[in-house]
Amino acid sequence: MAEYGTVRSGTAGIRTAEIDQGLRAHMNKVYGLMSAALLVSFAIGYTISASPSLMQLVFGTPLFYAVVFGPLAFVLVANFAFHKLSVAAINGIFWAYAALTGASLAIIFSMFSMGSIITGLLYTGIAFLGLTITGYVTKKDLGAIGQVAIMMAWGLVAVGIGSFFFGGLGEQGFMLFNIAILGVFAVLTAFSTQEIKNTYLEARTVGGPEAEMFLEKAAIIGALQLYISFIAMFRSIMYLFMSED
Repeated sequence: MAEYGTVRSGTAGIRTAEIDQGLRAHMNKVYGLMSAALLVSFAIGYTISASPSLMQLVFGTPLFYAVVFGPLAFVLVANFAFHKLSVAAINGIFWAYAALTGASLAIIFSMFSMGSIITGLLYTGIAFLGLTITGYVTKKDLGAIGQVAIMMAWGLVAVGIGSFFFGGLGEQGFMLFNIAILGVFAVLTAFSTQEIKNTYLEARTVGGPEAEMFLEKAAIIGALQLYISFIAMFRSIMYLFMSED
């Protein structure tokens, strides 16, 4: 996430109770947005998978490339143009990302039974909850390991794109690929949670209307970060541990 300046000091001048209340509201907004996006994505995925004509439209036409590469483009725009984009623009990117990801999830719904999907969601939810709580409460700075995980995530993206254009990974390679995704995004879940928390505290230290505007955008980007991690872990759990129909 884009940082608010370079402030790393304490929260002098802001009452602890105000910080706690404001941070709680900020985190609730992040988790609320992420949860709403997940609901939208899974609803879209299920709807498309239940319609042969929609499956043909999404996966049998050039729209497929938008579904595959659109989310990556949105992430790049949101990260590199964060300070230039308005709250409305970032919000639009967030929901467009969720919609395209939902379309791609139709593959999951077509491959696995609803029972397997619900089980996979349960496993992912338990893992995500433990990891995000860890990131929130830990006193250890996760910055270093988080930066390594980010670089590894981009490496996995490159591997995925390469396999898309130049052939599959093979059964064993696909398994190792998903194990790597599961591990990397587990780390990123804890790291992102800590970063969201720290970003709020930094912005509140500075204060003012500019900080409030920043936090509006930061909440959306934070929700997107956690959403990406949840979806990545869910997909890997489905491919690694759930039996196909």
